[in-house]
Amino acid sequence: ADVLSRRLVLLRHGRTTHNVEGRIQGQLDIPLDQVGHEQARVVAQVLAAWPPSAVLSSDLARARNTAEPVALACGVPLQLDPRLRELDLGRWQGLTAGEALEQFPDEYEAWRTGVDVARGGGETYEQAGARAAQCLLEVDLPADGTLVAVTHGGTARALLGTLLGMPAESSWRLAALGNTCWSVLVEADRGWRLERHNASP
Repeated sequence: ADVLSRRLVLLRHGRTTHNVEGRIQGQLDIPLDQVGHEQARVVAQVLAAWPPSAVLSSDLARARNTAEPVALACGVPLQLDPRLRELDLGRWQGLTAGEALEQFPDEYEAWRTGVDVARGGGETYEQAGARAAQCLLEVDLPADGTLVAVTHGGTARALLGTLLGMPAESSWRLAALGNTCWSVLVEADRGWRLERHNASP
């Protein structure tokens, strides 16, 4: 029997000044910093060796600018999809964790204890995972194809939970992806399986 080995690679964008300052980005459109651009160049060379059949990206600048050198190195067109954006974190966006704790103590405490709360009046992990998964599963990927999705820390975690059938309350068990780190999901006969998590160049 043919062994299906379709792969999904979830790649987090490169570094931004907000990452350095510990600020919550959410859907704020923060560009890559110099280190982030360099990280994107490096990871593009690694992924080009695979090579992917398709490269999709969030349309926010930090993801798009990470995905552009990847798509170029892999010789495939870049497709942008707003469904791969970071979680909408509403009024938390632009704050540090300390400021979020100060301004939204109940929400912060609920989130810290694993409740899938819509922080700042934005989105839950479950909502973000559903929209991002829908985007990826629409791609017509060949049986042995690899899809690279350039996304964000929260959305990557939400996506992993959704595709692995984990309840959103358990998403804290998945370590957040570092900048230009990735996870690999492989399609098995019973669904998606996590093959690698938080791999880096």
